[in-house]
Amino acid sequence: MASAVTLSAVCGASAASAADTVAFLMPDQASTRYEQHDFPGFKAEMSKLCAACTVIYQNANGDASLQQQQFNSVIAQGAKVVVIDPVDSSAAAGLVEIAQSQGVKVVAYDRPIPGKPADYYVSFDNEKIGYAIAKSLVDQLKATGVKEGAGVLEINGSPTDAAAGLIRDGVHRALKESGFKTLAEFDTPEWAPPKAQEWAAGQITRFGAEIKGVVAANDGTGGGAIAAFKAAGVKPVPPVTGNDATIAALQLIISGDQYNTISKPSEVVAAAAAKVAVQLAKGEKPDAKTTLYDTPSELFVPAVVTAENIKAEIFDKKIQTAAEVCTGEYAAGCKKLGIQ
Repeated sequence: MASAVTLSAVCGASAASAADTVAFLMPDQASTRYEQHDFPGFKAEMSKLCAACTVIYQNANGDASLQQQQFNSVIAQGAKVVVIDPVDSSAAAGLVEIAQSQGVKVVAYDRPIPGKPADYYVSFDNEKIGYAIAKSLVDQLKATGVKEGAGVLEINGSPTDAAAGLIRDGVHRALKESGFKTLAEFDTPEWAPPKAQEWAAGQITRFGAEIKGVVAANDGTGGGAIAAFKAAGVKPVPPVTGNDATIAALQLIISGDQYNTISKPSEVVAAAAAKVAVQLAKGEKPDAKTTLYDTPSELFVPAVVTAENIKAEIFDKKIQTAAEVCTGEYAAGCKKLGIQ
């Protein structure tokens, strides 16, 4: 998917040049967040900071080769700054080199680029996300009487995504402290839920009732695991984690099938990326809040969401509405939790 948007109102004195073009390149459509939250959030902030700038949006649909073509294309179209959420974090190092050799600035977005420092990195703190979802699961297992030494499954994200590696590192840290054992671990190609489901189904056959919980790196992989348990007739489904607070995951939490997720309003990171992009387009050096992979960075800390705080974290903060989430079979669960 590609689009170019000219934000045509008059720029203020602090804005970048009206001739500036900024590209926003997202990695896939497996998650709905990029189309529904990240790009709208980025475009809205750009309209405030530099309404006459041109914003080019493209989505690689999980294809690293396509993303490289899109990257080259936006530079040919005159992009002064490229904000990229890489499909393949290793391959993206070459893209950073290409851009910087031509005087084009690169903002790594959501996923870092370890092999070659970008000009800036904006994301949620992925290592802390991994630790938080796993620690939340561990605390729940202990609170419900699951004994130390019991087993859990670990479903990681894509092996080509450096952010998935950071999430995995956080999960490993929490599980190492937990007293529970990891029965098996899987890196999910392309974050694809069907692949996570297929793997989980095999582990259910292999380990059966030994599985007391599942640490899944995002809502898609967690949803795949939940589907596998349901297909196997396991009742109740053991606690399963997630990350992204998708509508589907919120509904699973409301119905009791998913234990937690992470609320990380993408608009927050998108707005920060737009601010950095405009500063770089003006030739300014954005302030580094921290450094990751030798890259000046700003990392936001998100919130863990369970049934206990879903109303306060999601609905009271207007991240989602009851009308969007509390549909059909989920209406009763929403009422029980005081959401509507």
